[in-house]
Amino acid sequence: MLDLFFEAGNLKKLPRTGWLLRGVSNPESIADHSYRVALITLFLADSLREKGIEIDVERALKIAILHDLAEARITDIPLTAQYYLDKEKAEKKAAMEMFIKAGPLAKEYFRFWREYEEGLSLEGRLVKFADKLEMLIQALEYERAGFKNLDEFWSALEKLRESEFYQHFRDLVEELVTRRKQKR
Repeated sequence: MLDLFFEAGNLKKLPRTGWLLRGVSNPESIADHSYRVALITLFLADSLREKGIEIDVERALKIAILHDLAEARITDIPLTAQYYLDKEKAEKKAAMEMFIKAGPLAKEYFRFWREYEEGLSLEGRLVKFADKLEMLIQALEYERAGFKNLDEFWSALEKLRESEFYQHFRDLVEELVTRRKQKR
């Protein structure tokens, strides 16, 4: 497992390339992003549970923590490059090889990763929602810092509005939109 921990450390050094390609100097690392996705997941999952929705918060957090781990090997491949590459296949192979290092829990961790990638569970879909929400929060932070040309990231807003979770977190999503309009 120690080798896995060292390899996961790459996430602290690897920038989110979508921001780099749009001129954001010194953008967040993949680890920065993943941390806030996990934090958002915790709060959203607990909120859903308070509303009487059966959700496994621990499972959701495990998925959130693991969702970007394969990027320690393949990096954060931007959308422009994904057109030319089979990112899903590469991430799946990297995840499988990395989780093998986790010993007897390898299959379980890989299942969690798949739940996110393929939306196989409520918890996996919640992490996908949290992932997009985090990206938009980051986009707004960069826009407030003066960076331009980030409109393409806001296309994720439609995915949030189409999500099964939108009805529960509409106020949160729309408040983000309102704050963006106030910035302009």
